[in-house]
Amino acid sequence: MAGSSADPAPCAATFHCGHCGASLRFAGVSTETCPYCASANFVERPPVADQPRPELVVAFTGDAAVARRRLDAWLGSRTWFADARIRRARVEGLRGVYLPAYLYSAVAHTEYTAAIGEHYTETETYEIKDAHGKKRTATRTVTRTEYRPLSGRHVGYLTDVLVSASAGLGHAELQAIEPYDYLQLRRYSPAVITGWIAEEFSRDGDDCRRACRDEAIDEVGLRLRRFMPGDSHSDLSWRTQVTWESLAPILVPVWVLAVRYRDDRPALRVVINGQTGAIAAKVPLVWWKIALAVALVAAVAAAIAALALGGSP
Repeated sequence: MAGSSADPAPCAATFHCGHCGASLRFAGVSTETCPYCASANFVERPPVADQPRPELVVAFTGDAAVARRRLDAWLGSRTWFADARIRRARVEGLRGVYLPAYLYSAVAHTEYTAAIGEHYTETETYEIKDAHGKKRTATRTVTRTEYRPLSGRHVGYLTDVLVSASAGLGHAELQAIEPYDYLQLRRYSPAVITGWIAEEFSRDGDDCRRACRDEAIDEVGLRLRRFMPGDSHSDLSWRTQVTWESLAPILVPVWVLAVRYRDDRPALRVVINGQTGAIAAKVPLVWWKIALAVALVAAVAAAIAALALGGSP
């Protein structure tokens, strides 16, 4: 990770959100609220010194018009159980943001143990009673599993582990719109982000490294489960050490819409992958609609049961 400060875009101003804590830098973009949380507590301040310089960037694919069409279709397709004000949200507040993140790679050395199951079949006999109550013998084929211990070592290269370094957009939301096509990565230059909002790196690089390492170890577990031989397995456990770690500060494109649809609720945030168009958001549901639907289903079921009982001799 480079230690020099990021080159500011020409005539760029830095704004800090007092609500979610995001610090964003942009030029040629007009906004009076934070793109992440729609807070008006959004004030200009000097940029933070000693910011990591992005090494790589994934560029936006398509313009705001394409993203708005996707968002319009997504909002219009929300379930009847969602707050109706969500479907009426205006998409003019959609903002394109270059999100700070770290891209991690490493070599994973893993020792594992497991019990490997092999299925086999055998025929067994059992007694049944016929229609006259007489016992008779029948046979059936049953499947059983024999388990044997297995241990070994696995070495693999882990790549493309991405973790958010944003104060405004957490890792779970970024993960919901992954993956990005890293074949389209390009070297960072200030000209690439000119005209766009770019957030400063807010999370410490060491914290992001630990988060990446944890996610990478989880990926090792998924690989091991796919790697296990036999018909089934159980009691899989593993211990992983990572070497040759690489952590690159990068910028990835996201479209963000923060909708304040009720004064007593936090803003709904819709996030769109600026490269692939994948959309993610946790849409709030209206509980009286859910209760009404449950009551209607119960009423219909009761009516059907009453008709069935009424029609029986």
